[in-house]
Formats: sequence, C-alpha cells, structure tokens
Amino acid sequence: MNTAPNSIDSISSFYGVNAKNLLRQYRDYLSEFKSWNQKSHAKKWLLFPQNLGKHLSIDETSLSHGELYTIVTNKAAKGKKGAIVAIVAGTKAETVISILHQIPERDRKKVTEITLDMAGNMELIAKRCFPVAVRVTDRFHVQKLATEALQEMRIKYRWEAIDAENEALESAKKTGADFGMEVLANGDTLKQLLARSRYVLYKKPSDWKQSQKERAKLLFEKYPDLKTAYGLSIGLSQLFENTKDKVFGLANLARWHEKVRQTGFKSFNTIARSIQNHYTTILNYFDNRSTNASAESFNAKIKAFRTQFRGVKNIEFFLYRLTQLYA
Repeated sequence: MNTAPNSIDSISSFYGVNAKNLLRQYRDYLSEFKSWNQKSHAKKWLLFPQNLGKHLSIDETSLSHGELYTIVTNKAAKGKKGAIVAIVAGTKAETVISILHQIPERDRKKVTEITLDMAGNMELIAKRCFPVAVRVTDRFHVQKLATEALQEMRIKYRWEAIDAENEALESAKKTGADFGMEVLANGDTLKQLLARSRYVLYKKPSDWKQSQKERAKLLFEKYPDLKTAYGLSIGLSQLFENTKDKVFGLANLARWHEKVRQTGFKSFNTIARSIQNHYTTILNYFDNRSTNASAESFNAKIKAFRTQFRGVKNIEFFLYRLTQLYA
C-alpha cells in the first residue's frame, strides 16, 4: 500500500480522523515497514542490486538537517521505479565502496558508463566499484563553477560599492554636506545595479529582457572585468553545446584556457586548473553527451517528497516510503 502524505491528509479529513494517528497506523500496521528486510540497516545503507543498469549516475543529497547521503541511480529507470541502486549514509569513499562491493563483481563490470561531479570521493567510488565503466564528469557541474566564479567577482564589486557609499555618507555627516547618491540611467544606484545583475549574469544575452539588456550595458560599462568574465562563462557553456567530438573538445578547451590565462582572474584560473585535472572524464562527455542531470532530477524528487512529508522525523520510515516508489 503506497499512500502518499497528502493522500493520508485527504483520507483523514474525509473520515474525520487525526492525520498523525492515521499515519502512525499506516506505518505500524497497514504497511510492510515493520517487516521490511532492509529496516535494520536502513539508516546506514540500502542496496538494490536488481536495479543495476549499464548507465548509472552517482551524486550526494541531503535527506534531513544537512545529513548527506550518497545515491547511485540507474538512468534507464528515468527517475521512476527501479531507479535506486544504492543509498549510503555519508560521502566517505571507503564506506560507499564497501557497500557497493556487496554486488557481485561480474554484475558491476556490466556497467559501461557512470556520470559524476568533480569530487574526488565520487571519482574513487566510481573507479573502484565500476572498473569497466567510462567515467563522465558532468558538464553542468563544470559550467556551474564558471558561473560561481563570475558571481564571486560581482559580489566583490558590490561590497566595494557598499563600502564606498558608507564612507561617502559618513564623510558628508562630518562635514555637514548634502549626500547625493549617484543614480544611473535605468534608476539603479551602483550597489543596486550590482545586486540586481545577479540573474542577468546567469542568462544568455538572447534571453535578456529589455530592462536586463539596459542593466547589462550599464554593468559592463562600469565594470569591464565583469564583461570579460561573463564572456568566459558563456564561452564555456557554448563550448559544450557546439563541440561535436573529443578532438575539437580538447582544442576548444585549450583555447578557453588560454583566454583565462590572459585575463589573470584568480577564480577562473582555479577553475581552469580543476578542468585540467579532470580533462579525460570531462572530454568523455562528447562520446554520448551524457550528463548527471538525471541524478539532479532525482535529488529534486527527494526534496519534493521530503516537503510532502513535512520534514524527516523517522529516517527509516522516510527511506522505506522512498524506496517503495523508486526502488
């Protein structure tokens, strides 16, 4: 019996029964939770070898109070029943490896591809547990690093603008002069321009609305470095979208690296080094254009399920409900 939390609310309302009491009755008597064969170790790990497929994703997610779990999913299930291969408490590579090694090696060697982020622990887990699988670093994770570097520069300039405004205001108070705040052509002050440009920098120019075009024009006139950094961020995204194979991918990444080197931006140079350290797995993207989007989508489903559940008070029961739907 797979009764969703909102269904329990509806049923309890219809029959005039307390929802908490009904949920407790479902947990203790109506469901098979008490006789669940993985209940004894559910808080630490869950394993569903029958859901193993050729194409996997591995990622981490938070179930409650920031507690992280490593989740391995089967892409072929498309986020539905049969998706969950393993859920392991924590992100320690040795722990996750020990659980996945319970699956026979001959079955693990049938996995041909696994997508992951750039975390070293995920790389080690994938390498040790699925030795035959091609490891593919998620392109969106790489692009996210570039976007974060761009936003970091914007935030730095914003704090500088706030400091400058505070200093000007304090100086005006001391001298008794009138404080006149600079207002730009679109009605923003400098610190407002920098705050409101956050979403502008996430989008492609073709997706900007008229007000965003005006804001971007003013921003790039005031801060040419942000224009250059924005070009690097968008350029990396376009590289993944427009490149057809590994050979061109390698050449285009090399050109992007050279542009980064010429700017001298510290945060972008850090990203460039990270990309260099993961060249092989990043370039593997161009084989099948595989991403970790399925894992991110599954994480979103878990969060939505957690919201329906109004938080996670009983980890084992929450995982039981989750696996009834997706394992």
